[in-house]
Amino acid sequence: MGLLDILLGRTKPVLPDLDQLFALPSAAVTLQAAAGFTPTGQGAVCFATVEGAAFEQTHREVQALLDADADREGPPVELSRDSYGYSWLVSRRSPDQLPELVNDLHAVNSAMEVNGFGPQLLCSLAGFHDDSGRRLALVYLYKRGTFYPFAPLAGRQQRRDNPLELRVKAVLADDLRIEPDLSRWFPVWGAPGL
Repeated sequence: MGLLDILLGRTKPVLPDLDQLFALPSAAVTLQAAAGFTPTGQGAVCFATVEGAAFEQTHREVQALLDADADREGPPVELSRDSYGYSWLVSRRSPDQLPELVNDLHAVNSAMEVNGFGPQLLCSLAGFHDDSGRRLALVYLYKRGTFYPFAPLAGRQQRRDNPLELRVKAVLADDLRIEPDLSRWFPVWGAPGL
C-alpha cells in the first residue's frame, strides 16, 4: 500500500481465509450454551453464476466430490438459484455432523478458488435453530474473511431480529472473526440451507 492509497483513503482488500470456516464447530458449542441455538445440518455456498464450460466442469466436479461421500445421510448436494440470480450449492447433513458440513463448505469454496472462480464466491452459511423455532445463519463473507449472524423473523415478510443478531455477535466475538462493519451484514432472504 503506497502513500497515494493512504491519502485517497483506499485500503488493501482483505484476503479470504477459508480456514476460518473450521472455527464454526467450536462456535456452535458456544452458541448452544449461551443462546440455545443448535445446528440444523444445512449449509450453502453462494456464488455469482458464470456461463461457460470451465465453470460447468468445476461445478460438476465439486458436486460429484460431495455426493460421493459415503457418510452422507439424506439427499445429495443440490444446486439452486435464488430470485436474484445467484447460485447456491446446498449441503444437507444430520444436525450432529457440523464438522462434516463445514468440510463440504470448505471443499466447495476451495475448488472454486483453485479453478479461478474465487471472484464469483460471495458467501457461505450454516443454519441454526432454537427450541422456539427461531432461525439463525452464521454467514461467512468470502471477500472479507469475516462472519456475521443473520436472523430472519418468523412469519414476517423480510424482517430481521436485530437484537438477536447483536446478541449472537457478542456471544461469538471470541470464537469467530465477526464483521465489524454492520452495513456489510447483508440479508440473505430465502437462502437455501437456512
